[in-house]
Amino acid sequence: MTLEILTPERKLFSGEVYGVQMPGISGSFEVLDKHAPLVSALKAGRVKVLRDKQNHVSNFDIQGGFVEVLNNKTTVLVEGATVIE
Repeated sequence: MTLEILTPERKLFSGEVYGVQMPGISGSFEVLDKHAPLVSALKAGRVKVLRDKQNHVSNFDIQGGFVEVLNNKTTVLVEGATVIE
């Protein structure tokens, strides 16, 4: 699955991933390969990018925004985000 994390200022992440966990406004949820089409609002919290099945992860703290899943591509549009090392 292809993932992009975008802020108004720049692209924070772009690449192939195994899955992504996000803070939805009604609770956290996860999107994996070949997920059904989806649009959801996101609240402030942590986005966890699962780079592969071996548990290599990247974390981003976001200020809120939206996610779109379509044709095996996930686009996360956020107001602001910080990369967590």
